Amino acid sequence: MRRVYLDNAATTMCSSEVINEMLPVFNAVYGNPNSLHSFGREAEAIVDRARDKVAKAIGSKTNEIYFTSGGSEANNWAIKGVAMANKSKGKHIITTKIEHDSVLESCKALEKEGFEVTYLNVDETGLVSLADLMHHIRKDTILISVMMVNNEVGTIQNIKAMAKTAHESGIIFHTDAVQAIGAVKINVEDMEIDLLSMSAHKIYGPKGCGALYIRNGIKCADLLDGGNQERKRRAGTSNVSAIAGFGKAIETATRDIIVNQQKIKKIREYFLKQVTEKIAYTKVNGHPYQKVQGIINIGFEMIDSESLLMMLDMEGIAVSIGSACTSGVAEKSHVLKAMNVPDEYLKGSIRLSFGKAISKEDVDYTIEKLVEIVAKLRSISPITKTGRAK
Repeated sequence: MRRVYLDNAATTMCSSEVINEMLPVFNAVYGNPNSLHSFGREAEAIVDRARDKVAKAIGSKTNEIYFTSGGSEANNWAIKGVAMANKSKGKHIITTKIEHDSVLESCKALEKEGFEVTYLNVDETGLVSLADLMHHIRKDTILISVMMVNNEVGTIQNIKAMAKTAHESGIIFHTDAVQAIGAVKINVEDMEIDLLSMSAHKIYGPKGCGALYIRNGIKCADLLDGGNQERKRRAGTSNVSAIAGFGKAIETATRDIIVNQQKIKKIREYFLKQVTEKIAYTKVNGHPYQKVQGIINIGFEMIDSESLLMMLDMEGIAVSIGSACTSGVAEKSHVLKAMNVPDEYLKGSIRLSFGKAISKEDVDYTIEKLVEIVAKLRSISPITKTGRAK
């Protein structure tokens, strides 16, 4: 049986380049980078080199990069840190209904602390309206947080325009760019971004490592206390091996962005052409043009997505229903609900996310099995194409 991994938006494998970068840190350069002796200085040099690579990848200054345990911590730090450091100016935050749970739950936590949060709607393609954003800005608005690329449907937001709009009103702007690194070109200076969240394991790096970019001069309270690491901003012994891997991962992701995206675009177009021709009553969710190539969210009428996922898995094909952080939850995607995806497609939507190692043979096998399984499930489905029970 062939095994096909189509869940790269959840996590990627570690590339050989990343592994080679990490290996020496486990037993050759193993010092604590906060120690003053030579062993510590050697480890610190590795962390510094990785920080340089991350900064170069997004066009920031090196001293604006702070390593974290991943994208979720970076989002928590950005949202809660800005809120707490600027609450004397106001307690109003703007975000969207399609953010990652680490943003949404951070906002909910702040609401319990007396902050007010506006959750913007999106259109049927997953885009936030700039006019709607402007309409909800108030005198006490201190932070706007909008993700750059949606992790479920791949829609790319108009981040530069939103950041500019925020700054015209003196508001700090944060973006969750976890799904954007390696898929779109990013320059925080040109895009006027104040804070940006990243994660290594989405770009062929190790799990458990990410970073938060904080523009110099932005007031952002610390999230973790107890140590002087990360220039006294983030307590905790540095995960040197993972940081080294992150540095290499983001270096290669930005280096190879054009060739990787061209390959994935061809695979995407081929896959969608074949599937939509061979399977009736399908709907591709997300923006038709303003999107990353690696994420496909597609709905099938008369299908239960969990049954489809499990049957594909039995054939060795890994896909997902939505975000990996919520895949164990029975409720349907909050992203697709916010996009007002019709219920008959909402129930049967899955996400396929392609990686750079995908082959045409993998895609052909997936198409073959998808056609077979959808036909089988529809033959026993109690739901008709009108969404009514048979």
